[in-house]
Amino acid sequence: MGSARDIQLDALRAIAVTMVLYSHFFAEGPSFWGHIGVRLFFVLSGFLITRLLLEARSATEFETGPALRSFYIRRMLRIFPPYFAVLGFVWLVDLDQSRGSLVWHALYLSNFWYALHNNWNPWVLGHFWSLSIEEQFYLAWPLVVLLAPRRRFEAICIAVIALSLAYRFYWPITATPTLTRDLLPPASMDALASGALLACWHFRGAGLPHWMRLGWPAFAAAFLVIEWLVPEPADPTLEWARWLLREVLPLVPLMVIVAACSRGLGGILGRLAEVPPLLGLGRISYGVYLYHPILLSLAVKAQPWIPLNVSEQGPGRFLVAGAATIVAAWISWVVFERPLNSLKRYFPYVARTRSAQGSHDGWLATAAVGPPDGRTPALELQRTDARR
Repeated sequence: MGSARDIQLDALRAIAVTMVLYSHFFAEGPSFWGHIGVRLFFVLSGFLITRLLLEARSATEFETGPALRSFYIRRMLRIFPPYFAVLGFVWLVDLDQSRGSLVWHALYLSNFWYALHNNWNPWVLGHFWSLSIEEQFYLAWPLVVLLAPRRRFEAICIAVIALSLAYRFYWPITATPTLTRDLLPPASMDALASGALLACWHFRGAGLPHWMRLGWPAFAAAFLVIEWLVPEPADPTLEWARWLLREVLPLVPLMVIVAACSRGLGGILGRLAEVPPLLGLGRISYGVYLYHPILLSLAVKAQPWIPLNVSEQGPGRFLVAGAATIVAAWISWVVFERPLNSLKRYFPYVARTRSAQGSHDGWLATAAVGPPDGRTPALELQRTDARR
């Protein structure tokens, strides 16, 4: 799906997961940059999943039932094996006394667990809140993309963004700084739907709105001023306003960045975005995100045998726990995840056409000319999607 320039999106994944590692391993005190990294992941997920489903829906041989079945099977092949392997390991060793909450995590309800308890215990699975949000999105959003009237889809995306923004004004939940206001699904739907809206524009060949192209530096500058220069106020109303702006202002810059990388950056930035180590980190970013608190916990337990200080935030923790996480994620990708991902080829979103099954040359001719109604040839979709 998409062009070869999509490899630059792997660079964005690498940047996002590095922001998370910086926040959890290096930063002194609470850091909002890890949350920005998660928000970037959400925009990317909304964009890629929506674009993929829109392209599937436009194929000549598209059928809703088979496309939905393939989507869910492919998501399970990609997400479930390492996820449940982590849960199995945590259960086996009862890491951070996590067994009491494992059912919630297994059902992808981690965000509700932490919201209900208003604390991060067990902390070793705290990052699962965002994976639960994504899985809840994957469960519902394909039904919207594949079943909603096409002419209404952009309006639906805008409505979801508006509802998410309206949620932030619901004072009984958002007026006080509890975990609930950040972990309930509406708090993240704006980022996911922003990515989906970006996919709509991309799919119909439209560029970013003029105001977004011109205004994103102002949004970014306003966010940086609030983040770096405005201390957390004691007044509850001002604290709520600061929280709202820190959540909302980065959305436009993140959309612009994802749009630019999906088209393919040129020049120095483009070359930097395609540096092999960066792309490699992006490719294993799911494993890095999934495993990093587990490796941190094990590193802290092994502190007596480690010459660097991994018990506190700082360079030692970032170097040791970060390196261990990347090695574990790379091994997981090579030995575990990539072989399972190869099974996706048995679950195409659109069935292979009969003529394509009989002749490779026939497919080339169909792909070159295209069907008379302008819809995507089914096998072309399948072939380009084989990389994912």
